[in-house]
Amino acid sequence: MEVGQRRRYGAGWWLIGALTLLISLEVGAWERIRDSAPERYTVVEGDTLWDIAGRFLHAPWQWPDLWQANPAIRNPHLIYPGDVLTLSDCKGAPCLSLSRGQRVVTLSPKMRAVPRREAIAPIDASIIRPFLRDHRIVEGDFVEDAMAYVVAGDQGRLISGAGDSLYVRGQVPRQEDVGIYRPADTYTANDGTVLGTELIKIGEARYLRAEEDITQLRVISANQEIRNNDLVLPLETPRLDNDMVPRAPRNALSGSLIGVPGGVRFIGRLQVVTIDLGTLDGVQAGHVFQIAQQGKVINDPRSQAPLTLPSEAAGTLMVFTPYDRVSYALVMEASRVLEVGDRVRTPPR
Repeated sequence: MEVGQRRRYGAGWWLIGALTLLISLEVGAWERIRDSAPERYTVVEGDTLWDIAGRFLHAPWQWPDLWQANPAIRNPHLIYPGDVLTLSDCKGAPCLSLSRGQRVVTLSPKMRAVPRREAIAPIDASIIRPFLRDHRIVEGDFVEDAMAYVVAGDQGRLISGAGDSLYVRGQVPRQEDVGIYRPADTYTANDGTVLGTELIKIGEARYLRAEEDITQLRVISANQEIRNNDLVLPLETPRLDNDMVPRAPRNALSGSLIGVPGGVRFIGRLQVVTIDLGTLDGVQAGHVFQIAQQGKVINDPRSQAPLTLPSEAAGTLMVFTPYDRVSYALVMEASRVLEVGDRVRTPPR
């Protein structure tokens, strides 16, 4: 075969290879779409971004790959009830476009208040908001002596409740409501490094007066009995970021499920968990991780030596509040009962 022929054949094979690769990529992209995915879907009250992503995709964290740029929409991840999502074919790959729903307001001589149009939440806010209100992480080594603390109730009582006054020693913000907290779990790495300590809010109190380093507060709410030595800290405003989008981390990350607030051992869908990955690892709100359970240990049938089978995917979780070294996440899917110690990792694309 002459050189020119070899070049022509080489170019031909290269073209066939490129077309085959392109076709396989397009097929792979459409394989992400559920067979039951609607061509058009109108967003309704109560939807979440995760729910909608799950209508179209087998893996909801691949949601950003489905969006196409729409210059008319400032942020396509802020979706409102009444908006219409349309699934289309964009040059062989699936894509999703959005058209804003138009609210119809009937004019009349009377003044009418129109409710503020709120974007749908990424995940079920009714599950997360109470948790955010009552839990927080103090990062690093927990120095309890550096925080203000309850020294006594009214007339020296050891226990206080709603409506009672109590006395606190240490720096307390004046003219502000404060939270009363109690230490719960302290999370540590495998090498013993303290990752953070979880605090549970016991109640809220209001500033009355101060004398030197002693402040008198009135308890305005209490979830439990307030005891001496409980901690007093400025309140944190619960916040669920509606801008967060279900997506896989860009990097291959691996960690562990290290805790369940409340001390529950077995974990299922829509339970809040703590993982040992945080912002220092590149974790952001909206990042989705696959939960993997360690394979069973068996005896090799020939050597009888212990043998650990490969780990198996058991569910997914989505981070909603990351700290430096740990993060709070919500279990979105669970194909089996999960436990503390299960591994978490970046899901496959």
